[in-house]
Amino acid sequence: MPNTESAKKRVRQTVKRNALNQWRKRRIKEQVKLFLKAVQDQDVKAAEAEYRKTCGILDKVACTSTMHRNTAARRKSRLSRRLVEMKRKAAPA
Repeated sequence: MPNTESAKKRVRQTVKRNALNQWRKRRIKEQVKLFLKAVQDQDVKAAEAEYRKTCGILDKVACTSTMHRNTAARRKSRLSRRLVEMKRKAAPA
């Protein structure tokens, strides 16, 4: 239990920050799931739309302390690679 006023404030700040970080991470996970579902269904238009939404969320979260910008870039790169592979397979040969 915190004894000083500053320690009590730190506890309040930590609770608030953890809640915000968890919300941001949950948004990313939900959006990535939507993208992967579209890729799995071989729906190119939906996958492209979901990829743009996912990149937007990742960019916004990367500007905060929740996620490092290189982590966001790596995730975007991996998702992009999935999208390109799906397009290549879906394209008529």
